[in-house]
Amino acid sequence: MKEKTMLQKQKGQWETLQKVLRYISRHWFFLVCSIVCAAATVTLTLYIPILTGDAIDCILAPGKVNFAELGGILKIMIFVIAGTAVSQWVMSVCNNRIAYYTVRDIRRDAFSHIQTLPFTYLDGRPYGEIVSCIIADVDQFSDGLILGFTQLFTGVITILGTLVFMFRENVGIALVVVCITPASLLVAAFIAKRTYTMFKMQSETRGEQTGLIDEMIGSQKVVQAFGYEKKALERFDEVNERLAGYSLKAIFFSSLTNPCTRFVNSLVYTGVCISGALSVISGGGISVGTLTCFLSYANQYTKPFNEISGVFTEFQNALACAARIFGLIEEKPQTPEPENAVVLKHAEGSVSLEHVSFSYVPEKKLIQDLNLGVQPGQRVAIVGPTGCGKTTVINLLMRFYDVDAGRICVDGNDIRRLTRRSLRENYGMVLQETWLKAGTVRENITMGKPDATEAEVIAAAKAAHSHSFIKRLPDGYDTVLTEDGGGLSQGQRQLLCITRVMLCLPPMLILDEATSSIDTRTEIRIQKAFSRMMQGRTSFIIAHRLSTIVDADVILVMKDGNIIEQGRHEQLLANNGFYAKLYNSQFADSGTGAESQVQNRR
Repeated sequence: MKEKTMLQKQKGQWETLQKVLRYISRHWFFLVCSIVCAAATVTLTLYIPILTGDAIDCILAPGKVNFAELGGILKIMIFVIAGTAVSQWVMSVCNNRIAYYTVRDIRRDAFSHIQTLPFTYLDGRPYGEIVSCIIADVDQFSDGLILGFTQLFTGVITILGTLVFMFRENVGIALVVVCITPASLLVAAFIAKRTYTMFKMQSETRGEQTGLIDEMIGSQKVVQAFGYEKKALERFDEVNERLAGYSLKAIFFSSLTNPCTRFVNSLVYTGVCISGALSVISGGGISVGTLTCFLSYANQYTKPFNEISGVFTEFQNALACAARIFGLIEEKPQTPEPENAVVLKHAEGSVSLEHVSFSYVPEKKLIQDLNLGVQPGQRVAIVGPTGCGKTTVINLLMRFYDVDAGRICVDGNDIRRLTRRSLRENYGMVLQETWLKAGTVRENITMGKPDATEAEVIAAAKAAHSHSFIKRLPDGYDTVLTEDGGGLSQGQRQLLCITRVMLCLPPMLILDEATSSIDTRTEIRIQKAFSRMMQGRTSFIIAHRLSTIVDADVILVMKDGNIIEQGRHEQLLANNGFYAKLYNSQFADSGTGAESQVQNRR
């Protein structure tokens, strides 16, 4: 079982590496340049010890120095060193471009893929974990990639180059080096196998920690209002302790690499030193200068093993992070649109739900065999207790989720045969939860109609009764808002979302508790604006305050995913059914009749 798990892990690492190489191959020009420069750097670097040995051999004895030959060697050394510096600089530029361009491509693909993921994926994971994957994991991967390219090419070429030079100079001493080398490789491989698991756990736990931090900061008011600080801190400490544990183990194993390989490399150096010295003393055909050259090669030969061992350790971390990134990129996207998908130009507004069934979790049934027909221009109100499926119907209409059975049609077209973009462009949506992006007030309003004129923007703002408070902002319509409009009240944010829809005026509207955060006086005025806006437009209205939907053409009463009643307000009250109970319960403590409340609102 353990061997099977190890094989699966190795297979997963190899597959991840192949995916990384596919991204790197897009930048083959810089890759070729890097390899050429690495070869040039190593060749020139290995040539310097030969020149050093020749220079030493020019010093024959005290007072006997061949200055003419020594001067020529020194001039060559200066050119070789300058060439080495230039080739190293070019190689570093190429490696950085490969790493950063690869990371750019991966991050772009990951963010682009998020736009195609089904809501089941996004709803089932903390947003902070996804953010951590795209930001932190990609950064970790980038660091490992840069280190890898900087040291791997030069390291491998240096090892091969020094072996060639050493065998050319003296086969016996070169064999001593080759015999001791496997010990260094075995040590590096042993440590690398154990670091990958720890780095993978570290990456996953870091994502969990980011998700928790994002959750707590985004809900700080609620946390403090309900005295949840201590519990939040306990949760954070528990995750933080696990992260510290995995990080320490990963660092511990990775820190063993350098001293272990250095010890083995010292044995290589010692072997070269002893065998070379004995060869010089016994007149084995090498000079003191050649021995100096060999010792320099021994240093250069062993140095890449230290670097490559460090690269392997860092690369384990990079692969662990890359595996999480590719896991996101390869997550199954939402159902693709058919090749012959229809573009819905300008909907008339007829909507029908035919035998629709849907549930978020297969074991828990929600909507079953739902049927509904809506004529163009009708105002349809959907009411019912919390959890009965009101918002789910809206999610299905917008095709945020696909039905499990049955179909939904707009103008006679099954929405699964329409492009998602064209379907959603024909809906204007105002939700109870507001969403504003970081940018100016104008940019937030014109999100659905970027080419809107200044006059159109102001007209929409006046219709939504947001113009007055916008003018009071420091820079009016050019005031920059923080993420989610942090400087505005909840009601002001909702007014901006309403303004956004007022500007687009699509043929169909969805209003999900659209005025829940607005004061009563402003709500009455906005309801009048909505009434004008809904003229001739198919509208779906979700409301808990039933007095706001008394003028709807049809009211659907939902319970447990089914429509149990439908009709106009007066008809449903006369039936004295579930709707009548819901409606009258809202005025039970007011001391006034339901109908008088309706008249007051009118």
